Order: sequence, then C-alpha cells, then structure tokens
Amino acid sequence: MVVEIDNSINRCPECFGHAMTIPERGETVCKQCGLVITEREVDIHHSGIRAYTKQDKEKKERNGSPISILMPDIGLSTIIDRTNIKNPDLRRAAKWNTHLNWEKRNMLIAITELKRIGGNLNFPDHVKKAAVRLYKEVFKRNLLRGRSINGMIAACAYYVCKNEKVPITLQEILDESSISENIVKRCYKILVSELKLKTSHIDPVSLIPRYCADLKLDIHIEKEAIRILKNFIKRAPISGKDPKGLCAGAIYLVAKLNNKKISQKDIAQVIGVTEVTLRSRYKELLKCISYHIN
Repeated sequence: MVVEIDNSINRCPECFGHAMTIPERGETVCKQCGLVITEREVDIHHSGIRAYTKQDKEKKERNGSPISILMPDIGLSTIIDRTNIKNPDLRRAAKWNTHLNWEKRNMLIAITELKRIGGNLNFPDHVKKAAVRLYKEVFKRNLLRGRSINGMIAACAYYVCKNEKVPITLQEILDESSISENIVKRCYKILVSELKLKTSHIDPVSLIPRYCADLKLDIHIEKEAIRILKNFIKRAPISGKDPKGLCAGAIYLVAKLNNKKISQKDIAQVIGVTEVTLRSRYKELLKCISYHIN
C-alpha cells in the first residue's frame, strides 16, 4: 500500500519532488528520485485501541495495552516506580499500592500455574481463557476453602480441554502440574458436581494424529487408524476404556497390516500405556472390524 503526499511541505530536500509514504515499511520516499526522506515511522492509527464495555463499543481509548483475562488485574492496574519518588508520603502510598488482597493473590497463583502448564503443553489461548473464567466461577462460589489452588486450576484446564475437544489427557496435565493425582481428581469431582457441568469424554480419534506424529508414521497409516477406530466406536461400546489404549491398538493394527516395522514396546512407551493394554485393544479391534487392504 502506497499513499501519496501532495502537501508542499513534504517535498524531497534534493530534487523537490513529491513524497509518498509506505506504511508497511514505515518510510517516506521521494517519488521522483527515490530518496528515503524518513524511516522507521510508527503507524499510530491502529495501535492500542480497546473497548471498555460491550454495550458501548463506539467509545474506545488509545491508551495502554489490550485487556486480557489471562492477567490477574486484566491489565488495568498502574505500576508506580518507587525509585524516583522523593516524597516519603508518596513512597508509602506506592508501597501500600503493591499490597494484594486475597482474591488478587489467589488469581495470581492460579493464572501463573495455568500459564506454566499451558506453555508446556501448548494450550490454545481460548482454552486458557475458558479455564480462567471457570476458575473465577469456582472462586465466587467459595469452593476453594480447604482445597488446593493448583489442583483446582489443573481440574479446570482438564475440563476445558475435554469440552473443547483438545487432545490433552489427564496424565499429561498431571505430569506438568505440581500436585498429586488424587487432589486433582477430587477437585474435578467438586467442579463438576457443584457447578452442574456436563462431562464429556475425550474422543480417542482426536488423539491419533498426535501419536502418529510422535511415532513418525506415514499419513496413510494415520488415516487408516482413524477409519478403523471410528468403525469400532460405532459398533462397540467404549465406556470405561482408556482412549490411549484404543489409539495404541488401532495404530499397532494398521502398522502390522501395512508391514510397518514398529514394536509394541515403542508404541506403548510413546502413548503411555502398558503392552498388555495394547494387546487387549488390538484383539478387540481385530474381532469387531473386518479390515480389507485396498
């Protein structure tokens, strides 16, 4: 995009030709001789615009960073530098301004833990925001009394991952969290029962692309494993069965039929199941599905 400037003030200092601006590069260039008159200009027309209310979106401000629910104060607090304050009263006021009440400290601990887990497991932003909203609802209903903050935020993250069909298992969240499995499971039960949430199961089909990528398998093996597992789910109940075990059995079945040299031990270690579970699911898939190689 090039914008021509017809003002007589913005002329080239050498040839006095017309100047034009290139917003993508932040430069003002002479149209006649090509001299770069100014560079590194900042486009301030679209920076920092944010709406404070949903009802009145026309009233916008151009000050400050965007509001984010992933900050304990959603980005509205003012940080005062006490090093340059000479007045003792102002220094005392700035010191008291840094004190946080219990709600803010609670949110700070929970959001920090969520960012750490989400960063290690590559959570999408919408999953993090939904987990924070769910945690705030838990805090408003006083369900955190006597319970772990880290355990509850891990339970919220796991529920949102299941609800949003994100292929993250509970074991992976437990591996990244600093809390025990029993505490997270208790928090999850309280979360579902008190908020009356609908529980959804992890779709094992959504886990196959990830495990195939970790095992460095071809795309046609991935597609065949998805097709086999979908047919198996239609014909047989899978309640009470580990989704990871179903994925391991389907991947091993397709790899064996395609003469792909990969051992049960390698598949079990990558997916995180035992070899006994893999063989059991493999036999169930082999019985229920008539598989024909095209």
